[in-house]
Parts: sequence; C-alpha cells; structure tokens
Amino acid sequence: MQTFGTLTLQPALDHPDLLAPPVRETLAAWKHAAEVLVAAIDPDFADTEAMSQTYEVPLSSGANCVVVMGRRDGEERTAACVVRADTRADVNNVVKRTLDVRKASFLDRGRAVTETGMEYGGITPVGLPAGWRLLVDQAATGIETAIIGSGIRGSKLVIPGRLLGLLPGAEVVPGLARPAPA
Repeated sequence: MQTFGTLTLQPALDHPDLLAPPVRETLAAWKHAAEVLVAAIDPDFADTEAMSQTYEVPLSSGANCVVVMGRRDGEERTAACVVRADTRADVNNVVKRTLDVRKASFLDRGRAVTETGMEYGGITPVGLPAGWRLLVDQAATGIETAIIGSGIRGSKLVIPGRLLGLLPGAEVVPGLARPAPA
C-alpha cells in the first residue's frame, strides 16, 4: 500500500466504488489505467486547499479541472481545462482564443454536473462527455504526482502528471494558466 501525505493510495480500478461511473468506464478502457491510484477522503474536504491541508499534501501537487463554454456562430463550444492548483485557467485570453469564441465563461454548475455525470467539486478530466475538448496546461503535465478529482467528492485520483497530457482527447496548451492571485 502506498501513501502520499496522509492519503492511502490504492489502484483505482480495484475500487470502482470510489469512482463516478464515467470515470470507471474511461479508466477501464485506458492503457495507462494501471498507473492511476485512488484515495478515499472526507467529502467535506474535497476542495483543493482543504484537501491539501487536511491530508498533508502540497498544494503544488493538485490539478484542478474547470469547465468552460463559449459560442461562435451559434455553436456552443465546451471544454474542460486542467491547470495546476496553484494557478488559474486564463479563461479570458488563452482559453477564449483556443476555443475560438468571442467570450468564454464557466459552465453553469447544474449543467456541468448533469452533463458530466460527476459531482460538483469532483469533476475530473477522466471520463468527460463526447464532444467536449480537454485542454491541459503544459505546466500541469510537469507535476510529479498529481491529485485530481475522481468524479465524486469522497475520493481523489492520484496520477503521474505526464499522463494528464495523454488522457483521451487531451490537448496540451502552453500558458493555459496564469498565476493565482495572492
């Protein structure tokens, strides 16, 4: 059994109860799934900073997934953006240009939950809906041991950062994130 901070890590596919259904399905078909671990957590501490403090893992190991959308010529364009937890997705510049939309904004919480089949606060880049783009900040792929959502608030996935850029449909985008405000 492995640990990271005070998290107890186990092979993700051996614990389907700790994964949202779309995450389970994607991992079951992904050639790198054996490298993905899962840790049960208290759902009250699922938010990145609280999880980091509670389980004694560096904030710099976290990777956040935010869902954005924009429109162009009447067509809605949706994407999940993965950035280091100590940064913020540059929605108004890089994301907007990458999606080729006039304005990008965060997808409504209810829609994000409904369309992903995941819990708010646990949305992850693993198992996203077909047709969504997956934008991964190049800096996130440099995280040695990345902690991301599992689709539910009661666990976290632990994955080598290099695999974030190899997730199904991932597009690695340099400069997708900017420093978090102090």
